[in-house]
Amino acid sequence: MAPPLLTLQNIGLTLGGKPLISAADLSVERGDRMCLVGRNGSGKSTLLKIAAGEIESDRGARFFQPDATVRYLPQEPDLSGFPDVYSYVAAGLGPSDADYRAHYLLDALGLTGSENPERLSGGEARRAALARALAPEPDILLLDEPTNHLDLPAIEWLEGELSSLRSALVLISHDRRFLQNLSRTTVWLDRGATKRLDRGFGEFESWRDALLEQEERDAQKLERKIAAEEHWVRYGVTARRKRNVRRMSELGALREAKRTAEKAVGDVKISVAEGQVSGKLVVEADKIAKAFGERPIVKGLSLRLLRGDRLALVGPNGAGKTTLINLLTGAMTPDSGSVRLGANLQMATLDQRRAALDPDATLADTLTGGGSEWVEINGERKHVIGYMKDFLFPPEQARTPTRNLSGGERARLLLARALAQPSNFLVLDEPTNDLDLETLDLLQEMLGDYPGTLLLVSHDRDFIDRVAGSVLAHAGGGAWVEYAGGYSDMLRQRGPEAAASTQNAPAKKTRRPEPKPAAEAKRKLSFAEKHALETLPAQIETLRQKAAKLHEILRDQELYSRDPKRFADASALLAKVEAELAASEDRWLELEILREEING
Repeated sequence: MAPPLLTLQNIGLTLGGKPLISAADLSVERGDRMCLVGRNGSGKSTLLKIAAGEIESDRGARFFQPDATVRYLPQEPDLSGFPDVYSYVAAGLGPSDADYRAHYLLDALGLTGSENPERLSGGEARRAALARALAPEPDILLLDEPTNHLDLPAIEWLEGELSSLRSALVLISHDRRFLQNLSRTTVWLDRGATKRLDRGFGEFESWRDALLEQEERDAQKLERKIAAEEHWVRYGVTARRKRNVRRMSELGALREAKRTAEKAVGDVKISVAEGQVSGKLVVEADKIAKAFGERPIVKGLSLRLLRGDRLALVGPNGAGKTTLINLLTGAMTPDSGSVRLGANLQMATLDQRRAALDPDATLADTLTGGGSEWVEINGERKHVIGYMKDFLFPPEQARTPTRNLSGGERARLLLARALAQPSNFLVLDEPTNDLDLETLDLLQEMLGDYPGTLLLVSHDRDFIDRVAGSVLAHAGGGAWVEYAGGYSDMLRQRGPEAAASTQNAPAKKTRRPEPKPAAEAKRKLSFAEKHALETLPAQIETLRQKAAKLHEILRDQELYSRDPKRFADASALLAKVEAELAASEDRWLELEILREEING
């Protein structure tokens, strides 16, 4: 068996007097597809920097095969000192690497190579750094948030590119779908230590939950044992002195174990301040159009958004998603057409650009508006410190200026402020950026229970699938097309045209299905089609029942630790059943549409 390309053993690092990493291990072999996961601030990026040789640990060992090549993508690349972007990318090539890869990757990522590094936006700098990391096809790729600042077409392109490489991958990302599609091994960095699962990210969350539940049971056993020993100390019959000393020593050890055991970081507690009920109509757009110069952003769009609707806007960067939000919310006037807003609207917005944060304002003042120590949630006053704790901010951060917060902390702060405003219409522009997976879970649950209307922009496919009821997709030339369901539903409905979304360029114009000629519309259903229409509903119901039973089996939180094989078999069968269910529902829908066309 070949030795690993890269090994980290018992890595420890202290920053600012507080241990960040205490006992981390990492072993990367040829062809590995590994994701590194953990809460914001757990040290994932720091561990990846140690693996890349960018920083040194306080203790532990790092071994790297001398003949292996490694490329590292940081979150904030430095392009200074290079005359143009191509020079920066080409500098990452080895002596035997051909420069065609640099040209190909720059073109695929929407860059020419002639750009001045000093004039690049943050997103363009990230794209250039990504091209530099991928160009030499190294033995190991260490990628820290590679999907940041990428739009959906670029993310899908990147998935295909990474899948085709022979390089070993170590990925940090908050994009669930990206991790599910690429990973085969999961490393969890939790409270300074690593735990490894030799399966992809798709099975991580159930495994993590099983470990945390076992940890909770162990903690309860320790509590009971301490209580028993303390009872013996107080009321037990005096025995031999040696025995007394031994048991007192054991009690001390138990108390020390309890004192030093670091508990899992708490969960974010997300709630939203609900406003009064809005009218049934929230937004009505009638043939609106907007252009900047010769470039159309929206052209002839008519749309109705009703109370309780959940609409996601998707499209490449530069398509005009934020402009469209401004048009639909009345913040911008269309060049032609009209937008009518419903009655009793109370709108709360999340500004993706973070421009609304005063860098000099403290965290507490940002949440309360200043001059108060209280936040009102659903008619109840809550002290700002308690509200901060709901979003994992410790009390000592109350007077911290927002400029000192990390990207993840700023994202949580903006979310906390937006959700504290009474609303019946939430407008969220990229709410998932810089949020860890646990916070994303709770945000999804909150939005699922939110009784108002949601208008959303996101590049997170999994988040859209879980939250959106319909998708408004950019189709090029100022055209936007609405699809029922989430992102995956949109791809199925678009069919072959969805392939255009894998290119990092404006998508080709997507049209609704053209009406069939009258002669074709009047054809009769075949026997097989009639039979399928009659039998598919029963098949769909059977598949739904099977899926429900499998979900019930997998809901057993101890199943993974008790019977890993049954857990794996049930997971695989569930995936198969859900795929069959989706295919059956799609086939039934196609036949039902065909039947309606024939009948009228």
